Amino acid sequence: MQLSRLLLAAKTAVAVGISWFIAVHMPGATDEYPYYAPLGVLVSMYPTLMDSLKTSLQTLFGLLAGIGLALLVLITWGPSVWTIAFVAGAGIVLSGTGWFGAGREYVPIAALFVLIVGGSDFNDYSFGYATQMAVGVTVGLVVNLLIAPGTLTAAAAARVDSFRDQLAEHLRDIARVLGDQWPPERDDWVRGAASLGDTARDVREALRLAETSRKGNPRARRDRQDPDSQRERLERLERIALGIRDVSETLADSLWERPGRLRLEPAIADPLRRACARVANCVERAGDDDPAAHEARAHAAAGLRALVVAVEESGRRARHPIGAGSLAAARLRRILELSR
Repeated sequence: MQLSRLLLAAKTAVAVGISWFIAVHMPGATDEYPYYAPLGVLVSMYPTLMDSLKTSLQTLFGLLAGIGLALLVLITWGPSVWTIAFVAGAGIVLSGTGWFGAGREYVPIAALFVLIVGGSDFNDYSFGYATQMAVGVTVGLVVNLLIAPGTLTAAAAARVDSFRDQLAEHLRDIARVLGDQWPPERDDWVRGAASLGDTARDVREALRLAETSRKGNPRARRDRQDPDSQRERLERLERIALGIRDVSETLADSLWERPGRLRLEPAIADPLRRACARVANCVERAGDDDPAAHEARAHAAAGLRALVVAVEESGRRARHPIGAGSLAAARLRRILELSR
């Protein structure tokens, strides 16, 4: 289990204990409903401070809207089978307006609680319900701020690195397939390339959470990771992923003779295999500026030149100047440029 999750659990436990102690000592009729304070803590506890604050305010807003709806019905018609049904339906309609965000579920719930549980004592119940929820939310926010959660930028940067390594491995997989029997029988490399878009979306969501974790977080000042640079890296890697998918799908169309395929001469397989493997080494070092990265790029550029020569010679022999090899060479050259 992740350390951040254990920290969140510990903070929640502490906040629940504090909220319960405060709730049972609240003045007036509010101390009759102390069980709503721990519920408010659970509402306010999120891995990031900004999400905690946003969700807490939206929940209280939805809660007050539900209470107001129930009070309106109680003042006008009173509780009955028909008004209970009306409140439930009206609460669902209100929750679907988009005004309440994470608190939309509390609109019909609060309305029904006030109408059914509060009953004739709806004034004290409504006040106690809202007050104790506010107590729990406040305690949760304070505890979450005092024991501020760590930022998620390091974890997001690791996800970007993992995505980069995954792209390089896909190119190596294409190279291995081209080095196997001809034509290849494996098709897992095509499915793997098609999943790159889903991986990119997951990494982008991790970066979004990392940026959110920095907002209002005092620990962000000690964070050396730059979310903007990681976003730029991801955008470059997403363009590389598109190129890899193009190479993969073009080769798959040619190898399995799909409709609209481009011709791939067997003589192209070996230089294409070497070019893919060399460009994969550059993708693995994308963004690096050391001698090893420069050497890998020079090696890949030489492999691409050899591939272009082989494509041109094959095109002249087969009288097909545009084929799968030429398209793959263009995509690999673009991938090499993006990896600089």
